[in-house]
Amino acid sequence: MKWQPTHAHVRVIVVAAVLLVIAVLARRPDAAVFGLPLAFVAVWGRFFRPRAEPEVHTELDADVLFEGQATTYRLRVEGTVDPEIDLVVAALPRSKWFDYSPRQAAVAEPAGRHTDSDGVALEVGVRAKRWGLRALEKPTVVATSVLGAYRIRLTSAGASTVTTLPLREGFEAVDAMPRPAGLVGLHRSRRPGEGTELAGVRPFRTGDRLRRINWSVSARTRELHVTSTWSDRDTEVVILLDTGGEIGISEGIDGRSSSLDTAVRAAASIAEHYLRHGDRVRLVDTGNLVRGVRSGSGRGHLRRILDALVHADRRGRQPDQDQLAQRNRIKSDSLVLVLSPLLRQVVLGYVVTLVHSGCTVIAVDTLPPDVASVIDLDEHDQRSWPLAWRLRLLERRRELDRLGDLGVPTVPWRGSGTLDEVLRDAARLASAPRMRS
Repeated sequence: MKWQPTHAHVRVIVVAAVLLVIAVLARRPDAAVFGLPLAFVAVWGRFFRPRAEPEVHTELDADVLFEGQATTYRLRVEGTVDPEIDLVVAALPRSKWFDYSPRQAAVAEPAGRHTDSDGVALEVGVRAKRWGLRALEKPTVVATSVLGAYRIRLTSAGASTVTTLPLREGFEAVDAMPRPAGLVGLHRSRRPGEGTELAGVRPFRTGDRLRRINWSVSARTRELHVTSTWSDRDTEVVILLDTGGEIGISEGIDGRSSSLDTAVRAAASIAEHYLRHGDRVRLVDTGNLVRGVRSGSGRGHLRRILDALVHADRRGRQPDQDQLAQRNRIKSDSLVLVLSPLLRQVVLGYVVTLVHSGCTVIAVDTLPPDVASVIDLDEHDQRSWPLAWRLRLLERRRELDRLGDLGVPTVPWRGSGTLDEVLRDAARLASAPRMRS
């Protein structure tokens, strides 16, 4: 790009030329009085036009954010700025999932006072509103000369990518696991063994470790006694994410949430909670919208789950129930948390299969409560659609009652404390004696 005359500069030249021609041909000195200052301004702008072409570099302070967090988008005109450049203006394209500061996403900086090698810097605040992998398009950067006579459109680097992780809602749940298994983690097992929680004091037996000897009790009874503990155990928590369809309207972190928004945010919160407590967490997607994550533990595994949640691919193929069961084999005695609006027969059938395989299944309802009020109805559907939707909800209620008869509780997602009551009931049920054939 080269420096081009602005429309204002062209208009000044044309008006000055017309007035001077009228002054000469029509012998009108008053026209010359009006035309000469305009001609002087046009010559001034032409004479003091810039020669150098500035270079623009862009950068983001942070390219990984949580929903609701903000960062700064910086634009810098590098090097020594031509003294004839008067103003540098930058504007970012508007985006549905970003808020800007200032709101119009346009900033201007006078370049006359930047004559050193630091260049000209412009800053725009960017706030992420919804999870996902979003692109900040290239900004429009324009530099103008003195009197606004010439301008140039500056080319910047490519679009910047912002990774917005789902907002973790501070989820907490009771420290109860239905069937803990393994020898790591922070959940107390029902079996004695190596751990941190005291179970009692008992006489010494062959094989007990010397560091477990309780010397005060041993000295009092004159027999060796050891301190026994409950073993610390973990379990595999499987987050079953239903992404087969998005129900409702998504307006970002500040507005209404769709079923997919609720499910993704709940999955991030639940994964963080159980990984913090030392359990193994696995992510399974029934709709192939996000890639599954194998079972693992630790902070690095949490980041793998969050990265899988934001890299959504809406071109995924929807499997049937048999394909779903064959592709995602879940071990028995696992705790399966189903995050779904519970409308698809494939998901409901897969839940029944998991119950029959011996898993503890808890269904978390992500259907928005106001979904009926956000659907656009044309003139032909205003009378029939509400009745049809009510019938569909009655069928859904019947299907959830059948799941309840199989021992699958259904709870709506309400953030922290959502699973407390059902986890207590599941742990109590798992500890009850069972009949074996």
